[in-house]
Amino acid sequence: MIGDDKVAIVSVKAPAAIGPYSQGIKAGDFIYLSGQIPIDPATGQVVPGGIEEQTHQVLKNISNVLEVTGSGLFQVIKTTVFMKSLADFDKMNAVYKEYFPVTPPARTTVEISRLPKDVLIEIESVVYSPRKGNASF
Repeated sequence: MIGDDKVAIVSVKAPAAIGPYSQGIKAGDFIYLSGQIPIDPATGQVVPGGIEEQTHQVLKNISNVLEVTGSGLFQVIKTTVFMKSLADFDKMNAVYKEYFPVTPPARTTVEISRLPKDVLIEIESVVYSPRKGNASF
């Protein structure tokens, strides 16, 4: 399945990768997104504010990467949320549920000591996006 069926996803409406990895990979009916951090793609800078503002930006970035595949947040089946402080868990959840109001994806949330660019949150995603005919992005 992986050979010719592995396609890198690139969106100019989301931050470019800051290392040797793809924003996402589509393999068969699944999309695996690298962790998104709260960088504003227009400025290349971390968005100002706290966990709420950063969570909004991360979820917008995820949505923008999925947009180029013809998919969207409604097809996210699993996320992993990395947080600098679980003391912000309730605030993060309040924003997160705005983006997944119905049938939210399975999720793991962990606290870690440090994230790239010293952000407060990073979210990676797995998406189920069945192919429609021979369409590709």
